[in-house]
Parts: sequence; C-alpha cells; structure tokens
Amino acid sequence: MAENDTVVTEFILMAFQLSAGLQMSLFFVFLVLYFVTVGGNLGMIVLIQRDLRLQTPMYFFLRHLSFLDICYSSVIVPQLLETLGTRKMAITYERCATQFFFFTLCASTECFLLAVMAYDRYMAVCNPLFYATAMTPQTCLGLVAGAYAGAMVNAVIRTGCTFSISFCKSNHVDFFFCDLPPLLKLACSETKPREWVIYLLAFLVITTSISVILISYFFIIHAILKIRTAGGKAKTFSTCVSHMTAVALFFGTLIFIYLKGNMGTSLGEDKIVSVFYTVVIPMLNPMIYSLRNKEVKEALKKTLNTIKVSQVQ
Repeated sequence: MAENDTVVTEFILMAFQLSAGLQMSLFFVFLVLYFVTVGGNLGMIVLIQRDLRLQTPMYFFLRHLSFLDICYSSVIVPQLLETLGTRKMAITYERCATQFFFFTLCASTECFLLAVMAYDRYMAVCNPLFYATAMTPQTCLGLVAGAYAGAMVNAVIRTGCTFSISFCKSNHVDFFFCDLPPLLKLACSETKPREWVIYLLAFLVITTSISVILISYFFIIHAILKIRTAGGKAKTFSTCVSHMTAVALFFGTLIFIYLKGNMGTSLGEDKIVSVFYTVVIPMLNPMIYSLRNKEVKEALKKTLNTIKVSQVQ
C-alpha cells in the first residue's frame, strides 16, 4: 500500500479476488467472448469491404464502428485475461494511464460515431433526393475524422486531469481496469476542480451525441408517419432499428456510469455494468447489425456460398 509520502508507481486491480477455479472459469468465459468480439467485428469489416452492395455511407460508418469495437474491447480484455489467468493484479502507473487514455478515446469516438450514423439515417430517410450528393465519400471521411478529433481532445484533457491527481490513500483499485470512479477514490489531493472538468466533458460528449441522435430520429419518425402504406413504414423503419438498438445499449450504460456521479450505486454494480459495455456490447454489435439487416444477411449468404463453391472446386 502506498503511504502519504510515497509516489505510486503501480496499481493493484482488486476486482476479482476469487478462488483459483472460479478465476480460471471466468478466464475462459472472457477469452471466448473476446474471440467472438474480434472475429465478429473483423468479419463485418471484411464483409463490407468485399461486397459492392455495401459500399454506401451507412456501411462505411458501420465498418468504423466495428473497428472501434475491436479496439474498445482490446484496451480492456487482454489486461482482464492476464489478471484472471496469471493472478497478476499489478499494473504500472504508465500502463494504467495509457489504458485510461485509449479507453476514453474509443468510448468518446463511439459516442460521436453513433451520432454521425443517426445523421446519416436522417439524410437517407428525410432527404433521399439529396442523399447521394450530401453524403459523399469526402463528407463521410470528414465526419469520421471529426469524431476521432473530438474524442482525442476529450481523451487528452480527461487523462491529464485524472493523472495529475496525487494518489496516496492506497494503490488498490477495486475494479478490473483503470477507470475514473475507482481511481478518484484513491486520491489524497483536492479533486473537485478536476472532477468538475472531467464530468463536464463527459456530459458534453454524451449530451451532444444524444441530442444529435434524438433530433435526427424526431425528423425520421415524422417522415415515417407521413408514409401512407404500412409496408413502406415498416421498410423505412427497419433501416434504423439496428442503430437504435446499439444506441440504447451503449448510451444507457454510459449514462449509468458517468453521469450519475457518486450517488446511489456501489462499485459492485459499476463492475457489472462496465463488463457489459466493455465486453458484451462490442460482441453484440455485429450480431445486431447482421441479424436485423437484410443487406448484410444477403451479403453474408453470398460470401458463404462463394466459399462453399471454391471448396468444392
């Protein structure tokens, strides 16, 4: 344990203090989930790249979402697997700060990217005649670059504020990765000004993204209600269902963790929710976009049929 006059050089991740047998069981569970996550998202990227029918702005953004989900999961899960598999709970100060930075970068980028994808659906549904001219490859690339740039600014400031705090109460982090709430509990210096900056940034990132999403879907729903046929309404709405599901899962958990402050929930509840959005959601996104998307399912069938034919020959 770090004393008040000792500089913290490493943290001890204390989230999984379990029996050896249970830890190994969890190790294999998370290992399988990680392989499924990486495999599913890589498969989505390759599928979009190979199929000409998927060379549209919507799938361009989805390809970046899949890439983000791989990075997002890879920032957290390998460290978790190392802790469970080797029972080595120590993580250096520098590695902790690096993990914190890239976790913030991936999470913030995904917030902005989901907002961009909502805007894309708005343009496709509400302005179909101008969609091709408005959502050019250059525009799409600019929107994605803007998402990464905004996330980079947030990650730099958030990491700087967090790791300029003096940690001396302890170096035992009651969590499975270096996240904000458990780190703040170790601070022995005044944290309120930095906390205000950190939570203000989180509020701005989340509320800005959600505002774009809500406004986009307000106009989308308004446009769908104007469609006279039930079949037309269902077909148009079906193009948005996958995105709406991904938004609800991702932002629901982020709001629970980062906008609740220190009120009302324990770190135990935070751990469960954090496992969900760092491990489970990146695994679910390819399934959400493939099972509920006719074009992706047709592209997948075509690719599988091509593989079968090549194997027969």
